[in-house]
Amino acid sequence: MAQNLEQVLAGTGNIVEMLRNSQLGAYVYPVVAPEFHNWRDEQWAWQHSAVLFDQSHHMVNLYVRGKDALKLISDTAINTMKGFAVNKAKQYVPTTPYGHVIGDGIIFYLAEEEFVYVGRAPASNWLRYHAATGGYDVDLELDDRSPMRPMGKPVTRSCWRFQIQGPKAWAIIEKLNGGPVEQLKFFNMAEMTIAGRTVRTLRHGMSGAPGLEIWGPYDEQEDIRSAILDAGQEFGIVPCGSRAYPSNTLESGWIPSPLPAIYTGDKLKEYRQWLGADSYEATGSIGGSFVSSSIEDYYLNPWELGYGPFVKFDHDFHGREALEALKAEDQRKKVTLAWHPDDMATIMASMFNPDGEAYKFFDVPLANYASSNYDRVVDAGGRTVGLSMFTGFSYNEKQALSLATVDPEIPVGTELKVIWGEENGGTRKTTVERHKQIEVRAIVSPVPYSRVARETYQEGWRTERSA
Repeated sequence: MAQNLEQVLAGTGNIVEMLRNSQLGAYVYPVVAPEFHNWRDEQWAWQHSAVLFDQSHHMVNLYVRGKDALKLISDTAINTMKGFAVNKAKQYVPTTPYGHVIGDGIIFYLAEEEFVYVGRAPASNWLRYHAATGGYDVDLELDDRSPMRPMGKPVTRSCWRFQIQGPKAWAIIEKLNGGPVEQLKFFNMAEMTIAGRTVRTLRHGMSGAPGLEIWGPYDEQEDIRSAILDAGQEFGIVPCGSRAYPSNTLESGWIPSPLPAIYTGDKLKEYRQWLGADSYEATGSIGGSFVSSSIEDYYLNPWELGYGPFVKFDHDFHGREALEALKAEDQRKKVTLAWHPDDMATIMASMFNPDGEAYKFFDVPLANYASSNYDRVVDAGGRTVGLSMFTGFSYNEKQALSLATVDPEIPVGTELKVIWGEENGGTRKTTVERHKQIEVRAIVSPVPYSRVARETYQEGWRTERSA
């Protein structure tokens, strides 16, 4: 039986086929209830009143401590560490020696020689590997994400983690604190008082409004949650469930789960041997209409995912030489795609027509059905010009949206097509029912998705609908 990822790959005839037919099942945001009110009102709240996100369970917490902790982070990140100091945070993006993205997350600078990475497993695994093999003087503490299906067993974490977001968030924050709270610069950290307890804070924000991410000891979470909801009642705060929560990125523009680009290359062989046969990388799935026999065609560089501004060549890091050889202006760019309402109506109506075509089920508010999603984006001539990677529905915009990466010369306002569904009736993933593919018209739109930009597009179906 395979003990590591390299052995898993050696036992499969084709890496793409293995991942496209993974039996992992649906990706679950664990523990947090799917809905508290309903997912429509929960989406509405983050743009119009305030929302309480519970992020306590779906992300890895990896604590990194020791005199080489910052060096480990710097050596594995495209980001610069200049100016990084205690009580600051930054998005952490590691790349392979070949310059492809492994994943991303947030690094919090908690104290001298003490950090915590918060995010999905791929970037955490990369940090853990280099800490174990790179000769760094560090100690690690892994607090893994909660199990997707705990089956009734109790779940605990090292800390609870909430966000208070929306246009009325700051009024709630100051009411909780019993007085003014300084609006620090974005991604700066401080402390405040809630229910008589001191909690750590990170200045965050959605929809242009200031908000906070807050955290503290796990056993205090219920007192903190109750205090926030009580204080926010007069401002219309809504607790957000795990059904609506991941769809917020459709409006904010972050692509959460590109495929970790680690399945090939001699320079990554030892890493694949370190990764377990039960790791995220070994058990994950690829979904969508983009099919290639080469797994490398699913790899992405930082510019393609919108991380180009993070790339700084003021330090040595894994992948630096490969990225220096690229021209930023030639790389695909991240965009939002706004899906045509008539084509969406056709997809939805197929569920109610027993004699017609069955198209791939479009779940709302999040339609993804794999760990990493890759739908083909084509131009009027049928040429592949991009990849649609995160798909769902915004009740705020009354619009199906996806986050995509497309060829650099394609301007905002261009109409393209997304191929929705998988070939030949669908793969063997447990999340895929038998269906037929359909072409969906989609307008190239800004990131983040903007009502103002949407209403100033060139003439077409989008502007006609806005009139």
